[in-house]
Amino acid sequence: MEALTVKELYTLEETIAGDIFEGVTYPWEVLPKISAFIVELGNTLDEEEYERRGENVWVAKSAKVAPTAFINGPAIIGKDAEVRHCAFIRGNAIVGEGAVVGNSTELKNVILFNKVQVPHYNYVGDSILGFKSHMGAGSITSNVKSDKKLVVVKTPDGNIETGMKKFGAMLGDEVEVGCGSVLNPGTVIGSHSNIYPLSSVRGYVPGNSIYKKQGEVVEKREG
Repeated sequence: MEALTVKELYTLEETIAGDIFEGVTYPWEVLPKISAFIVELGNTLDEEEYERRGENVWVAKSAKVAPTAFINGPAIIGKDAEVRHCAFIRGNAIVGEGAVVGNSTELKNVILFNKVQVPHYNYVGDSILGFKSHMGAGSITSNVKSDKKLVVVKTPDGNIETGMKKFGAMLGDEVEVGCGSVLNPGTVIGSHSNIYPLSSVRGYVPGNSIYKKQGEVVEKREG
């Protein structure tokens, strides 16, 4: 389904990780590659702009990292990013330029494009968040099905088998997720869409739409 492809969801110029998407149709295909990609990319970063902290952790010198934050490698923290008090980066994480990782937010196996905000009590795992996307306070990605079966992406054109046990959410550019929402395994949200607070989202949400509740998704209107 064309709407779920990398080129429809993301502006690749807005991430240091653009090369990982080469030859890929759907964005979740890169999830198993993030760890090795970070190590390879990290070793090429300009030492005048990035400093290496511990094993396979690169932090831009212009980034602000709270002393109480924990960053486990492999990880890259981009220029002018902000990693706030008690953030927990478990590893395999790319935090884009100007992005915000907030208080008690946990990241694992993720790519955050530039200017992404996950600023308050968020869990983001096995997920990719597009340029300027924002997750409201307490919203999370759920990355494993309760029955532990492989994740499928449900679309109007039928299910897409991913072959993955762990798969959180793919958020296109400038997606807004309301406070307290749960993005269930295999969720894909098209760019410029809004999710109402306290939503439980599953499957595909079209771009330029407003998700009010399951079965009630409306197209955005200008003005």
